[in-house]
Amino acid sequence: QGYGMTESTAVGTRGFNTSKHKKYASVGLLAPNMHAKIVDLETGLCLPPGSCGELWLHGPAIMKGYLNDEDTCTRNDGWLRTGDLAYFDSDGCLYIVGRLKDTIKYKGFQIAPADLEAVLVQHPEIVDVAVTSAEDEEAGEIPVAFVVRRSGSRLTCVQVMEYVAKQVSPYKKVRKVIFVEAIPKSAAGKVLRRLLKDSLRIDAAASRSDHTKPSSRL
Repeated sequence: QGYGMTESTAVGTRGFNTSKHKKYASVGLLAPNMHAKIVDLETGLCLPPGSCGELWLHGPAIMKGYLNDEDTCTRNDGWLRTGDLAYFDSDGCLYIVGRLKDTIKYKGFQIAPADLEAVLVQHPEIVDVAVTSAEDEEAGEIPVAFVVRRSGSRLTCVQVMEYVAKQVSPYKKVRKVIFVEAIPKSAAGKVLRRLLKDSLRIDAAASRSDHTKPSSRL
């Protein structure tokens, strides 16, 4: 694997996977002349290896700015904020966790949907899954899992939530499960979380509407 984006002239990391390095979950080591740091979302400080935060890139291949917004990089001393959640291990290998915009904010905690999806897909009765957020008055947002069960499975919502709860920190627990026939994806195979969020908003609006309807009883 490798990592790059248009703003970094495509190149960000280079893959390896040699006999010495077999870290298939990593996108590789930084490309020559490319610098990177992992920045804490709350403090803006650089984080050590093993800590997850936003990936920032710097180097001669980084763009100067966007059209009509050329200050994008100069505002950060030439550093490009990628919008990706990531971390480095002790060997300098980079791991992409997810997109910052998809992060679930539960009671002040940051939850990456990919972390929960990685747990859920290990369940023998789950063939596909996508996690997104739903608005919640008390918590701000809660993790919601859209799950595709294996054919013939009788897996319940409670069983799914208990399965996750045994493997993650308390704040990361899935708070709601919705079984679906398929996960909406783009032609490139990317999960269309926007559609999932839209369905949750529609359901929430319908629920509020039902509660506000006057009673028909005399």
